[in-house]
Amino acid sequence: MAAHAVCDALLSAAGLGDLGQHFGTSAPQWAGASGTALLRETLRLVSDAGFVIGNVAVQVIGNRPKIAPRRAEAEKVMAEALSGAAVSLSGTTTDGLGLTGRGEGIAAIATALVLPAPPEH
Repeated sequence: MAAHAVCDALLSAAGLGDLGQHFGTSAPQWAGASGTALLRETLRLVSDAGFVIGNVAVQVIGNRPKIAPRRAEAEKVMAEALSGAAVSLSGTTTDGLGLTGRGEGIAAIATALVLPAPPEH
C-alpha cells in the first residue's frame, strides 16, 4: 500500500497522471506486480519525463500493522527501488474514527518532490 501511494505521488508530481493510468486493468502485464517493481517503473517514467526525485514522504494510517518495528527496512527497500532517493515513512492512527480507526482497513498518503533533471554535459 505504501509503495502504491508513493507511485501515485511521484506520477502526480511529475504531471504523469496516476497509478491506474499506468498500471491499471488496461496494463495486464502489471497484474500482481510487487510494490518494488511498480516503484522502479515509476522511477523510469519520472526520469524519462525529465525529472529527478527530491524526496518522498508516506504516511500509513491504521491501527495495524505497527509501522515502527519495520520502518527502517521499508524505507530502505523503497529508497533502493527509487535509486537512492530519500524516503520517509511514518504511521498514525485516527483514534477510532472512520474505517481506519475501526480497524476495517488501512490507508496511505504520500507526498513527493520532483525536480527538473539537471542538464547533461
